[in-house]
Amino acid sequence: MIFKKIQADIDAFMARDPAARSRLEVFLCYPGFHAIMWYRLSHWLWERDWHLTGRLVSHLARVSTGIEIHPGARIGNGFVIDHGSGIVIGETAVIGNDVTLYHDVTLGGIAPSVDSERQRNVKRHPTLHDGVIVGSGAQVLGPIEVGEGARVGANAVVHKDVPAGVTAVGIPARIVMPRDRKRAGEFVAYGEPVEGVPDPVLRTLDSLRGQVAALMDRVEELEGRLGEAAADQPAEGAPVIQDKKAPVVVTGGKP
Repeated sequence: MIFKKIQADIDAFMARDPAARSRLEVFLCYPGFHAIMWYRLSHWLWERDWHLTGRLVSHLARVSTGIEIHPGARIGNGFVIDHGSGIVIGETAVIGNDVTLYHDVTLGGIAPSVDSERQRNVKRHPTLHDGVIVGSGAQVLGPIEVGEGARVGANAVVHKDVPAGVTAVGIPARIVMPRDRKRAGEFVAYGEPVEGVPDPVLRTLDSLRGQVAALMDRVEELEGRLGEAAADQPAEGAPVIQDKKAPVVVTGGKP
């Protein structure tokens, strides 16, 4: 069973990493695959209550790869860790099939050092459903769920459930676009779509352009008012003519 899972993991690397030239290269040269392979063994030991041995195997894997996967985590087939290094997967994390993680991703808990005793043996890490991609540097925290086919952008911080088939980016993470169901099966590197996500810099520039245009309109309006007011004022040095009429005197009812 372990060997079938390892074979499926190698096939997943070949399918999702354009730099992978052969299965032998993946087996020998990919630290992400090495971490997954050691996890398969440590999890097998953990499930048989050989907890200390399982932890020792996971510790050796961390020393050699820089990737920490707790042997108690449950991970499906076709799992890919691309680039490796800095990844942390907690004890109660659950990962479905065909999931991809990039470097420096954390699947962790929220404040594990606070009231730790009450957090033992309870679900405190996230669940990633089938086909999820998590971009580099993202933090997925707490007993939340990331739905099937969802994408988490690089450096996002996710602490709430993410629906299936959407893309979440930012700190804290927010949904920026639903995914086309017809394209749901397509692989998107780093968890971020190439099209459809607004560039924050361009969005800021567009906002500034709108504000400048509004200010220009206001300046033109004020200049027009000043011009009208100046036209109503007499020219400097011009005589001021006052209309003086003789007073009307009424005597005996006749002017």
